[in-house]
Amino acid sequence: MADLKLVALDEQDLEIVSAHVQDAVMKVGDLDFLAADGRFVVAMNRFVWENKRKLFSSRNERRRSVLHFEAVKAVKTAGFSRDKDDEILSLLAISFVPGDAPAGAVEITFAGGAAIRLEVDYIEARLADLGAAWEAASRPLHKS
Repeated sequence: MADLKLVALDEQDLEIVSAHVQDAVMKVGDLDFLAADGRFVVAMNRFVWENKRKLFSSRNERRRSVLHFEAVKAVKTAGFSRDKDDEILSLLAISFVPGDAPAGAVEITFAGGAAIRLEVDYIEARLADLGAAWEAASRPLHKS
């Protein structure tokens, strides 16, 4: 399967990116705010949900990916310590809370009540796979 590359420029695009990074795992140390550039970067191990079409396949994959947001003015975190670089976060969803258009906040929600809020001038996010996939031990489960 080819490497995934997505760009989000509005709320609908961001929902698609969110679906592709659901259940991604990362370390707190993989989060980086480059304030001078207005960029927030998240390196992650993304579960390959696009393989979901193969529902009865036993091959579950993860890929090393990077997600970054542009035009970020401020970053707020809750539910985890930025000092614990090795703490693992499991991403649940990414959403946008409109402000004075086109500005607003991108909210990244993690399991266990952790969250990141990015104050942005506008939505611009890019997701890119960085290399080959590897087999994941299992498929994440979601209770209905």
